[in-house]
Amino acid sequence: MPTQKKIFTVQNLTEKFKQAKGLVLTDYSGLDVNQINNLRMEVKKAGGEFEVVKNRLLSRAASEAKHQATNLELTGQTAALWVYENDPAPLKALNEFIKKSDLPKIKTGFWEGILLSKEKIKELVNLPGLKEMQAKLIAALQSPLYGLAKTLEWNIRKLILILEAPHFAPPVAGLR
Repeated sequence: MPTQKKIFTVQNLTEKFKQAKGLVLTDYSGLDVNQINNLRMEVKKAGGEFEVVKNRLLSRAASEAKHQATNLELTGQTAALWVYENDPAPLKALNEFIKKSDLPKIKTGFWEGILLSKEKIKELVNLPGLKEMQAKLIAALQSPLYGLAKTLEWNIRKLILILEAPHFAPPVAGLR
């Protein structure tokens, strides 16, 4: 008979499946508690959530949410990285952590309900973040206006330089 805690955990995971844009399942074996907590903080700063989950409860929640993760055979120690926005910043935070410690190992992932291989996850990590893309868009939109303003400003400066040139100075009275 399932305990109340397990029922609550499955309901919580089911809601996460419904809300999440992306999910990456990892094998966290080899990480100590401090490393997992550091990873949680980094992912949280980036807008995601990293949590250790039980395979059986995760599978049950996936089936209740009618998610593709139902078909996975989960083995070993599993931790889930939940991404709730279209911004892959939490994936970048995970990737940076993996570069430092070679752990956790990525098992598989999902983005918008589509199963992703490890290679596709790496491609997704290499995409620029949402804020980066917004900054590039703003710069691209401002570039023509900036160029026009500098061109018009240069014409006025050129006129001032010509008027201030010594050969345009008014003659001094009494000198001829």
